[in-house]
Amino acid sequence: MQPASRAALAAARERLESRIGGAGVADRDRLGDDLGAVAAVLGEQPVIRRHLADSSAPEQIRRKMTESLFGGKVSRIALRILGDVVVSRWSRPLDLVDGVEELAWQALLALAERDRSLDDVEDELFRFGRILVAQPRLATLLGDESAPAAGRLELLDTVLAGRTAAVTRRLLEQAVRAPRRRPLEEIVEEFVDRAAARRERSVAYVTAAGPLSEQQEQRLVEILNRIYRRPISVKVDLDPALLGGLVIRVGDEVIDGSVAARLDQARQGISR
Repeated sequence: MQPASRAALAAARERLESRIGGAGVADRDRLGDDLGAVAAVLGEQPVIRRHLADSSAPEQIRRKMTESLFGGKVSRIALRILGDVVVSRWSRPLDLVDGVEELAWQALLALAERDRSLDDVEDELFRFGRILVAQPRLATLLGDESAPAAGRLELLDTVLAGRTAAVTRRLLEQAVRAPRRRPLEEIVEEFVDRAAARRERSVAYVTAAGPLSEQQEQRLVEILNRIYRRPISVKVDLDPALLGGLVIRVGDEVIDGSVAARLDQARQGISR
């Protein structure tokens, strides 16, 4: 996003938190789904999103258009949030879609935080992301926009088999249903990062040759907390090809301490 869109999204996030705080239970429960449904409509209808993101149009016109399109179809709090969003300045119409989509995710994660399932949601999303990486055919099927959304959602339900928290399922349903502009596994990883950020943590994606003991994982958390000077949530994936050691990714930074990497460096040194 360009600066104008980033500023609009930041302001929208703050207003969302404020409005959630004063909302009733029923409104909070449906807010994420309502905003997700609107994001899907905007993603599929370029004319509508262009009009709503047109900062040259009077704010009142954009608010009235929002009420005309979505009034009676979404909750009143969702309509108020959308009214706030459309009068902001967005650099391009697709940023408006991304913004509404991100607010939907935020509303669902706030719901998980309130019912104290946020830790479970974060872990379930991570595990589902690993499944997508290990089974690219599944990721392709779930993200195939040429197939009806109903069939893809049915496949998702089959994979989840009722074993996840409600918010996990609802987030994944939004990811599957929304028009694709990036791979599904990237969106799921972003969910994990957002869930961790809501707990004021960053995520370290750790790849190990074999399982870590509870003591080893705790020690790793302590080390990473000291290195990055903030709380770190560790997510461990296994790859026997590493032979030993760890590969750690925090944001764009990668620490490769694997045996395979050291052997590769040794081979390069010998060949010189």
